[in-house]
Parts: sequence; C-alpha cells; structure tokens
Amino acid sequence: MPTNSKDPLFRLIKSLSKAEKRHFRLYANRTMSSQERKFLQLFDALDKLPDYDDEVLVDKLPGINKSNLPHLKRHLFKQLLTSLRLINVQNNIELQVREQLDFAHILYNKGLYMESLRILERIKETAEGHHQDILHLEILEFQKFIEARHITRSRQVNRKMDQLLVDSTNRSEVTLATSELSNLNIQIQGHYIDQGHAKTPEEKKIVETLWQEMQPLPRRIPSVGTFFEKINRFQSHMWYNYIMLNFGAAGENAAEWVGLFRLNPQMKEKDPDLYMRGLYYMLVFQYLLNDYRFYNHYLKEFQDFIHTMEESFSPVSQYISFQYFSLALLNEFFLSRSFERGYEESKKIRETLQKHDGLIDEHRQMLFYYKFAYLSFATGRFDEALDLLNSILDNRSFLREDLHYNAHLLELLCRYQLGQFALLDYRITALQRLLTKGRDVSQTQKRALTLLRQLASKPPAERTQVLEKGLSDLKALQHDPYEYKTLKYLDLLAWIKSQLQQTTVAGLYPKGENPARVKEESLLQAK
Repeated sequence: MPTNSKDPLFRLIKSLSKAEKRHFRLYANRTMSSQERKFLQLFDALDKLPDYDDEVLVDKLPGINKSNLPHLKRHLFKQLLTSLRLINVQNNIELQVREQLDFAHILYNKGLYMESLRILERIKETAEGHHQDILHLEILEFQKFIEARHITRSRQVNRKMDQLLVDSTNRSEVTLATSELSNLNIQIQGHYIDQGHAKTPEEKKIVETLWQEMQPLPRRIPSVGTFFEKINRFQSHMWYNYIMLNFGAAGENAAEWVGLFRLNPQMKEKDPDLYMRGLYYMLVFQYLLNDYRFYNHYLKEFQDFIHTMEESFSPVSQYISFQYFSLALLNEFFLSRSFERGYEESKKIRETLQKHDGLIDEHRQMLFYYKFAYLSFATGRFDEALDLLNSILDNRSFLREDLHYNAHLLELLCRYQLGQFALLDYRITALQRLLTKGRDVSQTQKRALTLLRQLASKPPAERTQVLEKGLSDLKALQHDPYEYKTLKYLDLLAWIKSQLQQTTVAGLYPKGENPARVKEESLLQAK
C-alpha cells in the first residue's frame, strides 16, 4: 500500500527547480566519495516516482533495504538543505548575514578574535540596514563576548565601548518590543478566528477590555519604532478594527502597512510576502467599502509588483502571489458585477490552483471554491456551482463558520433554481439545525433560510409577494455592518431582484449598463 504522499523528503524533492536539482548533483559529486553517494541513487529514484511508496522505492534501489532506508533519507534531507542554502545565500540577506556570523564564530574558535571582530563590525551595518533586529542583537552580543574575554585595544578608540553598550541596550529593547507587538498581532488575530466579530454592545465592551489587557507595557517612545514594530502594530490595529466591524479604520491600518513599504522600498524585495499580504488586506477593505476606483488602482499596483518581481520570487512567494492576487481579482469581478468575465477567468485560476495543491491552506482553498461556485451561480450555471460547492460542504475542518453557512445557503439557492424542491426541503431542515448550533450566524442568513422555506412551499403565482417581503426585510438589515458584510459575500438582494425580473444575477447587469464597471483589461493578464 502506498504510504503518506506528504512525506517531507518526497515533497522537498518535488518542489525543486531544474536548476536546484542540477546544483545538488554537482554539489554531491564534488563533495562526496563514491561510497557515500548512495543517497544520490535515492534522490534520483524519488525524483522519478509519481507518488511516494516505500515498497516501490526499495525495489528501485539495489543494495538498500527497508531497515536502512530511514537513515539514508535523513542523510539525503540534510544534504539537500545544505545544497539549497548554498544556492540561495546570494539572494537572501538573512542567510548572508548568518553565513558571515558563522565565519566570525569559526575565526574566533581558531584564536583569530580580531579578524572575527572585523567581520562582526562589517555585518552589523548590513543587519541594521535590512531590519534584521534579532541578528543585529546577536552580533552585538558576540562583540561584547569577545571584548569581555580579550584585550582588543577597542578601549583606545574614544567611547567605542560606551557606544557598543548603548547599541546593545537599545537593540535589546527593540527586540523585546517587536516580540511583544508580534504577540499582540497574533493574539488579536487569533481572537477573530476563535470568536469572530463583536456584534453587540456587550461583545464590543469585552473586546475593548481584552484589547487593553493585551497591550505591551510602554517601555519605549512609539515614534522611534523600527520597521517590524510598526508593521506589527498596524496589523494588530487592523484586526482589532475589523473585529469591531469598523471597516474604514481597518482599511486605514492596512494602508499604513502598505505605506511603510513605500517608505522602505528595499523591504519589498526582502519580504515580498508581507507586502503582498498587506496589499491583499487593503483590497479586502476597499471591497467592503465599495470603493471601486481605489480598488482598481491598488489591484493594478499589485499586478505590476508581481510582474516586476516574480522572476526573483521563491516558491513560497510564487504561490502567495498567486493566492492573494487571484482572490483580489475575483473580488474585482464581484465589485464590478462582471460575472461572465469573472467566470471565464475563474476557469484559468482553477487550473493554476491545482498546481499549488498542498501549498495553499485548506481555508483559502475553500474560499477559492466558494468564489468559483458563486460566479457559476451568478451566470446561471447552477449544476456546475453545486459540483464546486461539494468540496466545501463535505469539509468539517472550518476556520470560519460564516464561509460554511454561506456555502450551504448558496447550495439551497442553486437547488431552488433547478426546481429540486423535494431535496430542498430536506436540506433546509438540515441547515436550520446547523444554524441553531452556530456561534457566528447573521440575521441575514436566518432570514434567507426562512425566505427559501416559504418560497419552496408556495405555488409560483404566490412567490412574488414572498420575494418582495424578503427584499424589504433584507434591505432593512443593511445598516448593520455585520449584516452588510454578509450581503457583500452572499448578495441575496441581487438574487431576489433577479427572481422578480425573471433573469440570472448576471442578467441584472447587462454589458455597458453597469455604472461600476471600469475597463481594466490588463488585469486579466494575471498569472
């Protein structure tokens, strides 16, 4: 029987580019004796396997049995990582600084402590200039270690020791503050994942108190915060405002996050993933605020950044750029009501999504499939929408309940459109039971379920009155930010109007008549 296809060594080999595989073979042949190169046979065998299987692997490796296979795999894994470090060190500032720090330790252990200090003095500026705060502190501490144990004549340089101690103290405070703000960011984001939005005055009061308790002690002047201190503070405030349903303030926090990269352009190259994440969240809030003009401006900026930088992207950056830009592009189609264009583009995105299988987390994958299904539904392809929804409906490991409930409601809308009323009644009852147990259920979702039950029980001649009443009820909920958000991701108002006009949702917005649509054909050239 095949073993787990998520074997880490197998996955690592499958993630290698042709250049990385070629470099590894050269590295292995150059540094290892012929007796030590059994792991190269293992590498070639794994490279050719379509799926990981211990039995097949052993059959392809004469002289290797199942008992010594784990040891050989560990050795190969270590050699692969060493080879990858060598090939990537020139493109990664952090690896470069760490390499020089390792050299300084080697020189010190050889008794060449003055040469070690020279390396440390040089890389200290590099670490500081690229906001490598922890590495910077490690360099300073090693300098202090050498100065405390050896006569280096550094004290003959005016105030050199005083400056070293001041720098060490300041960097320790920076590192502590960055860690505390990172904790704050993770805590408040985790609260959203666990508890969702604060919808009532009582819940808002609880979150306000919790937010105050989470704050780090004020040890430093906020205006002198480093890059990552500021980034973590902007992120944490963004999550706090989002939890409180203050989309405008959350959008401003995301804009500050992105703006910090504009003030420090070298950081776009050093940490493109964090920059793209910031752009994505800024676009999410522009979507919620219905600001089409700014949305397209920043979506174009996102696209231009990818086209400029993608050749230097690591595999992680490649799938992150695909994930965030594709989700933002799909939202653009919803915002502009360009459902037919969105449906055609979603088919291309679906093909690319399969290539990133195993890299994109399950929640994001379900988010993609919900958007794919919604575009199929909006263009009248109800059977296709149901097929796409199955991957969500069958999943039980949900990060956010609202996505789960919206997927179930979209399924019911599709079955109503297809006239599957016998099955619809059963599915409505099942969803009603699910909603009674749920913690993050909106009034919009509850009323949508009631509306569908009423429609399914009425003859066609009596449905118009039910639809008009449902439209009026849902419109009355729009003033509430939480209900408004639900309607942004499941546009029940548009669906009811389409039923009253006897058309598809896309048919409500014929080409050339939608005032929100702005031509951005270049956006369709995304990867």
